[in-house]
Amino acid sequence: MSKHSLHGREVILEYHSIGNVVKVTAMDTATLTEVTTQGPASAGEALLKSNAIKRLEYVLKKKGLIS
Repeated sequence: MSKHSLHGREVILEYHSIGNVVKVTAMDTATLTEVTTQGPASAGEALLKSNAIKRLEYVLKKKGLIS
């Protein structure tokens, strides 16, 4: 588990390997909004992290929690 920032927000990332797929969960600690993405383990941690954070940002914008 690791922590990152999204526009000054604390985001917790969690990685789970399931065979050759990695499931990435990202949670915004301020709103407790959580999203999950998955990708091939061969994609690398940087790409998986980027995709999860982009999805979290999309969901937060859609809910009107960030602009």
